[in-house]
Amino acid sequence: MTESIDLSKGQETPTSPAVSSSSTLLNVDDIEVRYGTIRALKGVSFHVNEGEIVALLGANGAGKTTTQKTVSGMLRPSLGAITYDGKRIDGIPAHELIRLGICHVPEGRHVFPRMTVHENLEMGAFRFKKIDQTDLDNVLEMFPRLKERYKQLGGTLSGGEQQMLAIGRALMGKPRLLLLDEPSMGLAPLVVAQIFEILRDINNSGVTVLLVEQNAAQALGLADRGYVLETGEIVLEGTGSDLLADDRIRAAYLGEEIAAS
Repeated sequence: MTESIDLSKGQETPTSPAVSSSSTLLNVDDIEVRYGTIRALKGVSFHVNEGEIVALLGANGAGKTTTQKTVSGMLRPSLGAITYDGKRIDGIPAHELIRLGICHVPEGRHVFPRMTVHENLEMGAFRFKKIDQTDLDNVLEMFPRLKERYKQLGGTLSGGEQQMLAIGRALMGKPRLLLLDEPSMGLAPLVVAQIFEILRDINNSGVTVLLVEQNAAQALGLADRGYVLETGEIVLEGTGSDLLADDRIRAAYLGEEIAAS
């Protein structure tokens, strides 16, 4: 569902989350991002603990992708701070953040269409002098379809296969924090279910995940915690199960009609 909704009615404005636990891997503190005179993000604060899956939800234009691009170094905040593993990273170029273990799978997959599956995967390990064969074997075991199409050009793959390739390529970079933007977009339901099952396996292997997703049912069913953005601000947060049970979330993103009490 894409129309804007006001989830903040009747809610206290979320405050900047306290970050005292040593398990906090990513802390985003009161960031503002502008496109010219437009404030795309208006004081966004959240945190991601080591080993978690955290989902960012919201309608189109709410600021989800902008938030993720700012974390991955593709955009710079005009105000606020981003801390990763105790180090201030806002302002560090994206390619340097990859070296710190932050890997981003953007919306639209962006595989190299004239390179083979094998070559695409090799590109994911560009920061290393030598390809780790164990990592490659693990990716191919996780995505058997990629093994079947190992010598096939990326541009000839189906949408689901390209999404698998984009995720596999990111895994070749040995991420500690994996950012995924709309991994289910344009995919058939069976493929979506498969992708999300693989994301659970990736998280179980020790990779922390920050997920941007409009498929609220899938995202909150997978996530430990979630945040809801509305016009550049976080208006709701909670555990995945609590948000999934929230009437406002069910009405806005699951298409359910909630009877008035």
